[in-house]
Amino acid sequence: MNKYELALVVSSKVEDEERDATVAKAKALIERFGGAITNVDDWGKKRLAYEIQKMKEGFFYFIQFDADTAAPGEIEKRMRIMDNVLRYLVVKAEA
Repeated sequence: MNKYELALVVSSKVEDEERDATVAKAKALIERFGGAITNVDDWGKKRLAYEIQKMKEGFFYFIQFDADTAAPGEIEKRMRIMDNVLRYLVVKAEA
């Protein structure tokens, strides 16, 4: 199992419940593909470097998890079509 981190930017125009549901969906995706979540960092609302879909701010989340090598590709494939997700990136964490 390798260590990975999912960086997730959620739209700032959604309500708290909907934002929490989006993050819960991302966590469920990780667990669905055999990942074990080790840490979730909620950075809160931050200003974006550039506008995305006419938004200047977004909510940032960083989810660390352990998974097999095939999991990040599958997770990114499903994150691409999720509503309220502005940007996402799965990177391999250093040991």
